[in-house]
Amino acid sequence: MVNQTNTKKETILKLLYKASGDTVSGVRISEATGISRVAVWKHISALKQSGVPIESRPNGYVLSRPEDLLFPFCFEKPFRERIHHFQEVNTTMDTAKALAREGAPHLSCVIAEHQTKGRGRLNREWVSAEGGLWFTLILRPPEPPHLVYIYNFAASLCLSKVLKQLFDLKVSVKWPNDLLLGGKKLAGMLSEMETRGDMVQFLVVGIGINVNNDPAHKEFNAVSLKNVLKKKVSRKHIMTQFLSEFQNRIQDINCPDIIDQWKKQTSTIGSRVRVETFDRIHEGKAVDVDETGALIIEDDRQQQQKIIYGDCFHA
Repeated sequence: MVNQTNTKKETILKLLYKASGDTVSGVRISEATGISRVAVWKHISALKQSGVPIESRPNGYVLSRPEDLLFPFCFEKPFRERIHHFQEVNTTMDTAKALAREGAPHLSCVIAEHQTKGRGRLNREWVSAEGGLWFTLILRPPEPPHLVYIYNFAASLCLSKVLKQLFDLKVSVKWPNDLLLGGKKLAGMLSEMETRGDMVQFLVVGIGINVNNDPAHKEFNAVSLKNVLKKKVSRKHIMTQFLSEFQNRIQDINCPDIIDQWKKQTSTIGSRVRVETFDRIHEGKAVDVDETGALIIEDDRQQQQKIIYGDCFHA
């Protein structure tokens, strides 16, 4: 059975979105939805309470910053049909995995305005306040499990290029897949997969970008686009450009080319690093990233170590 309440709310949101920042009267909404003015007010109040930025004015209602909204109907095809938007979830990763198990197709995307239990590598807390861009991609790669690492590198490579193109910022990638701006963390990624036998059932790649939030009071070494640009920017524009770039990049996946391009964007190689794994800490100079995506570091005795996974910190 269709949830009529949600249908009416979506109709109201679409009306306000199409108005492009202009005020829409309660009368017009009432006529378009077939509900009373009182019912319109109740729906508007519920939307505002859930976090949707709607302003009430003497002559009606208006969406604040419609260009920043991330509802599926805000996107063009083919992305519109793949996007699942939530005001709040525990984590977009867990929501995406549940949808993947239910059959969500390749390149589906879960977006949330807020995560209550966001997590990063090694189960560290990921602070995801309102204004950031928090999403998880659902991928169904044809490659065997040991080759899916390349999608993480492709995602961080694509995102760094998009942010450079949009805002003319010197964004670098940090192994394994963070993005840095001025040496501070701008974005982070985390991937998890489920397999059956020797085949990948699905891969989920969670991405968090500090856009219009202010992470500095929670993470001293983090920065947002708003902090740097001194203004708010469109999360939808970033999302659209990234999805397009990423889709094109993985159509014909080329591992050596992606690793080569990624290395041209990284600030890790050549830096002194500390890499934390679950049970060890490795320190030394990062000298390379090999064809498997592993980090090669050289310690003070000039001995090299190959590190497959961990949390990397630049000295």
